[in-house]
Amino acid sequence: MTSAKVHGIRRPFRVGMAFFLLCPLFTAAQTDSAKAAAAQGAPERRAARAYETARANPLDLEAFLAQMPKGADLHYHLSGGIYAETFIRDAVEDGLCVDLASHAFVAPQPVCGAGQAAAERAFHDQNLYDALINAFSMRSFVPSPGVSGHDHFFDTFGKFGGISRRHAGEWLDEVASRAAAQNEQYMELMETPGFGHTIQIAKQIGWMDDLGQLRDQLLARGLRDDVAVARDGRDEAEASRRAREHCGTREEMPGCKVEIRYLYQVLRGFPKEQVFAQTLLGFEVASADPRFVGINYVMPEDGTISMADYALHMKIVGFLHGLYPKVHISLHAGELAPGLVPPEGLCCHIRLAVEEAHAERIGHGVDVMHEDRPYELLKEMAEKHVMVEINLTSNDGILGVAGKDHPLLIYRKFHVPVALSTDDEGVSRIDMTHEYARAAGTYALSYADLKQMVRTGLEHNFLPGASLWRAPDTFTRANASCAADILGGSKPPAACAAFLKSSEKAQQQWELEHRFREFEAGF
Repeated sequence: MTSAKVHGIRRPFRVGMAFFLLCPLFTAAQTDSAKAAAAQGAPERRAARAYETARANPLDLEAFLAQMPKGADLHYHLSGGIYAETFIRDAVEDGLCVDLASHAFVAPQPVCGAGQAAAERAFHDQNLYDALINAFSMRSFVPSPGVSGHDHFFDTFGKFGGISRRHAGEWLDEVASRAAAQNEQYMELMETPGFGHTIQIAKQIGWMDDLGQLRDQLLARGLRDDVAVARDGRDEAEASRRAREHCGTREEMPGCKVEIRYLYQVLRGFPKEQVFAQTLLGFEVASADPRFVGINYVMPEDGTISMADYALHMKIVGFLHGLYPKVHISLHAGELAPGLVPPEGLCCHIRLAVEEAHAERIGHGVDVMHEDRPYELLKEMAEKHVMVEINLTSNDGILGVAGKDHPLLIYRKFHVPVALSTDDEGVSRIDMTHEYARAAGTYALSYADLKQMVRTGLEHNFLPGASLWRAPDTFTRANASCAADILGGSKPPAACAAFLKSSEKAQQQWELEHRFREFEAGF
């Protein structure tokens, strides 16, 4: 009994003594870890203080945000991203004419006709030059009876649409160079490659309620021939961009470091057999060419066909998603406001995009609070990590929705991931810095809030590979392979380097952390 008691006491005593002796070592390790964490956090805190100081003056704020890393622009129409001045120059090179009544470019027949002038005249006629810029953008626009911001915005695309696609490399250079100047690193550009052959066979076949049979018919008649059209167009444009930016040479320009991928954009304002055929082509292109990382639907959401066929369009996307599960989906949904359509038209576009079409990202999402059971929808989007691409200036100009009427804060309240994007920076006459300044000034967002949105953008890009972060939309713990490393370091250890090599997404996220480290070290 005595011996047992002695042994029963000695055992915990020895363990306790051992812990007591080792305790200083544990404490020292914890202290060192805390010091390291504090040292890493100090630059971020200084940057946050600098940001708060800059917010007192809009010009200081803009200068601060211009240099801040902004990660990705995931909602960007290439044609709408080009500034009007570029289009005027391109039209002159193409020998186009200007319709002086509509201020739209038209082809000569074979010369400019009555009521027209050579585009070149704009360089000698300031009034014409200014009129073209205003016609191609929201500059100086003031609503008038019968012409809203919505109307003027969407009308611009038809006015400069006649310019030759041979300028595509120049356009890529323009958007990449502008992005690089603002410390952006990745873009997903919405593009519609040529699809004339696809439309011809769609018209010949007509509509079939059996979507599987319709797909079979389209493929049997050679729809895949247009995959090469998309691929060849990107080859030519990207070769031109690389040449302009001197990529891979000593004269390499900053734009070279902006990674660009594409979303195949489908024109939803046309007959349903055409929409199905082009959607199918988009899935085929994205399956064959890794530069196309997903699909999207475009054209005004309030259009007659867009509204009437919206549920069918979501069914089409959902059907094809089942056959091409690796193709990513981002959809314009909820780019609507009360009065633009009847109240019942606001019921369910975002929900259908999420539940029927399996959209991973939603573009705009402005009317979310007018949908049926909005709070349930918000919770569902948060649970599924469906990100919303926020376009503040575009939503104001097109829909008249701004400030507290915009759902940005509601999305954040319900932990729906959000990231800022520009939509059509050329038409809106803005850039990404402007959008961050607008968000910061309108919603009193902190530096940490902005940093979270930047990280969210890269978390939800459609590049292949695993995320740098251990849990979705949680930017506190890195993937196990890189968890012990200082994020964004110039030379990650072997295990982390191997992981980064396996994931294009993680590479971009690591680069973002590197840029944040460099930016914050300057304060």
